[in-house]
Amino acid sequence: GVLNAVSWGILMPMGAMVARYVKVLKVANPAWFYIHIACQATAYGVGVAGWGTGLKLGSDSEGIKYTSHRNIGITLFVLGTLQVFALLLRPKPDNKYRKYWNIYHGGVGYTVIILAIINVFKGLDILDPEKKWKHAYIGVLISLGAIAAILEAFTWFIVLNRKKEEKQVNGAHGANGYGHSHGQPAVGSGGRRSFMTWLLLPVVGSSDSSCLYIC
Repeated sequence: GVLNAVSWGILMPMGAMVARYVKVLKVANPAWFYIHIACQATAYGVGVAGWGTGLKLGSDSEGIKYTSHRNIGITLFVLGTLQVFALLLRPKPDNKYRKYWNIYHGGVGYTVIILAIINVFKGLDILDPEKKWKHAYIGVLISLGAIAAILEAFTWFIVLNRKKEEKQVNGAHGANGYGHSHGQPAVGSGGRRSFMTWLLLPVVGSSDSSCLYIC
């Protein structure tokens, strides 16, 4: 239970936060990527150990079945394994299919985090430990949520300022005859993007890793 709570329920959300928020800092490129991979790989490894332990304990406990907890655990293992293989098949940044990979990777990642948190609470109800353990996990989630809220605001502040500066630069170039024709979006602006893309990936790198745009 401790292995699963720490891996799926804490490390996975922390790894996602690194990818979502640290990425916006220019000085953190490409360090954020390796930190993200380290968090998720550790979470997956420890989580698989916890998942295997849970299956063994379940098979040894004849007549006792927790179907929903078991099924969610299997789903987490499958989705986590898909994420590992998805990393090996990740298209290059300038590949036309990269945006679809980003949406898939982000969607599966958030699904894993939500299911993991649900299953941690199910596991706590099954084990029925002292109340302090559930309270401790709730405290961790509240702390991560508060940090995420602050970083979300900080991320939008940085990205919006960068877009404003880019518009000023593009406007100055246009006035000198070097800008884009009227009515045409600047290269890399990405045009209008769907709400789902914005939700999954608030900031993505263009072909120039020093530039970030809002999805």
